Amino acid sequence: MTHRRTSGYTAVMLLSAVGLAACASASTSSSESAPAASAGVPSPSASPTGPASPPAATDSPVELAQVPASPKEDGPSALDDPLPAGLPEPLVPPSDLISGGPPPDGIPALDAPTFLPVEAVTGLAEDEPVLSLEVDGEARAYPVRILIWHEIVNDTIAGVPVAVTYCPLCNSALAFDRRLQERVLSFGTSGMLYNSDLVMYDRQTESLWPQLEGRAVIGRLTGAELDRLPIQTVRWADFRDAHPGAWVLSEDTGFDREYGSNPYVGYDNMDEAPFLFDGTAPATLPVKARVVGLGEGASAVAVALEKLAEDRIVATSVGGESVVLFYEPDLTSALDAESLAESKAVGSTGAFRPEVDGEPLTFNWDGKAITDRETGSTWSILGKALDGPLAGRRLEPVEHVDTFWFAWSAFQPETTVID
Repeated sequence: MTHRRTSGYTAVMLLSAVGLAACASASTSSSESAPAASAGVPSPSASPTGPASPPAATDSPVELAQVPASPKEDGPSALDDPLPAGLPEPLVPPSDLISGGPPPDGIPALDAPTFLPVEAVTGLAEDEPVLSLEVDGEARAYPVRILIWHEIVNDTIAGVPVAVTYCPLCNSALAFDRRLQERVLSFGTSGMLYNSDLVMYDRQTESLWPQLEGRAVIGRLTGAELDRLPIQTVRWADFRDAHPGAWVLSEDTGFDREYGSNPYVGYDNMDEAPFLFDGTAPATLPVKARVVGLGEGASAVAVALEKLAEDRIVATSVGGESVVLFYEPDLTSALDAESLAESKAVGSTGAFRPEVDGEPLTFNWDGKAITDRETGSTWSILGKALDGPLAGRRLEPVEHVDTFWFAWSAFQPETTVID
């Protein structure tokens, strides 16, 4: 049964219903249990064999080779009890992690994802959001219409085990390298929220990891931090045109979900409070204002999407390093209408080092395109020069996150706001 928002429901009722629906649906399929852990601990440099990029022509979903996860370890589980004897001192009060409705894995992560080549993908609207991730020159797209139902994909790109994550409640997409010391972790959803953010757990030690933190805050791995990988939320058409030889996450997931529909209808309404958020966001911006967040601690920066949409380009610095932000207006919201394809446009962003071969570039919007003043080359939202003297060259991406103000300010209270 699918629960939809009607005018009489509050956000809390909607999202609790979604969690219960996910749990009920997850229990109906025998294929939805997590795979058994590998018996061996792979080296962090392990590289799988299997289909490579660019993919061979196929209309059928393909399982790509994966670096196996490390085996489950014996010891106390923070997933079962955040305060058992033998665990390190938590970095956050365990009482601040609250149930979002579903139990652990009630929103099931994808552990055996299947993919289609770009040319075989049908059904995605031109302006629909996909997560674009590139590792060592290999690009992959993860449609948000799938991630909104699963929140985590455990995958391997160019021999690197990655976790691609999306939290609908914070509208935040982040990617992580799953290698940690001698372990290769795999992640599931804990069913808990911290500052309304998805709390992941690793299946090896069952430590708890808030997504926007990227760090274990409770459990045996407390204090450990994952390396982040730059990921962008962009239009399907922009990804398709930039990466015609790439793989795209398939809807053949083994789960029965209404991919393309939005279980959080109207959630990005700025007049409604965030779900299960007890904090107080600074009044600098509305709590659900969309921002681009960069950096951390005293170096953190939040650029209001409204300003970026107006200027189309914003140059700033993060931790003493120059960064340029681009904006493209047509990307649709994942949290607006019942159909992602019919949702309002909110726009996509990109963050890059403004230089090529060590030579700095300055950018401007000429009313039709993003160009650099030094050569007159035009640039895409993915940081690629489309024509001009630098045609084909790429800007180095900078890790950033598109999210709501309440979420960014909760995790980065020292942030500088550009609005």
